[in-house]
Amino acid sequence: MSYSPLIQQLINRLCVLPGVGPKSAQRMAFHLLQRDREGGAALSVVLAEAMDSVGQCQQCQTLSEADVCAICRSPHRDKGLMCVVETPANIPAIEQAAHYNGVYFVLMGHLSPIDGIGPEQLGLDKLASRFAGDVTEVILATNLTVEGEATAHYIAQLAEKHQVKATRIAHGVPVGGELEYIDENTLSLAFQGRREL
Repeated sequence: MSYSPLIQQLINRLCVLPGVGPKSAQRMAFHLLQRDREGGAALSVVLAEAMDSVGQCQQCQTLSEADVCAICRSPHRDKGLMCVVETPANIPAIEQAAHYNGVYFVLMGHLSPIDGIGPEQLGLDKLASRFAGDVTEVILATNLTVEGEATAHYIAQLAEKHQVKATRIAHGVPVGGELEYIDENTLSLAFQGRREL
């Protein structure tokens, strides 16, 4: 079925969101147009403002309206402890789940030579300059993928050159998980990362 040009544009634009296909975008568009025009108008205003005003923190590269984000500005954070993550979405997950009081560095991706993403695109030169400053330990919290592991390894070598201790977050059996349902790679990592009680 063909829609009016403006409705079709709205559906197409909603499809840029991750996990939103044409059917989901159509449902969202019709919901806004039929039941929540006020909410749609408010969304468009906030979206336009965010696109204009949100940039990256000059120190850690996370998304921020200020030149330096609140975490990097905080005098209560341990500046010697840095956690490296792939995306800004990883920060709230760590803040909620872990007792972590250090600072962050957001890569905005991972090394992927096939996609043309090298150290320069991730800002690893900026990270190296941070290693030359106050950082004494870097916690590598990249994803457990081939690219994430390669990125962690590269950063660990970079840290070693600057005499910065590099650690990797543990991977293994989830809390409440039953061993018979755990895949062999996860179980293997759990054995490799075992610790003394």
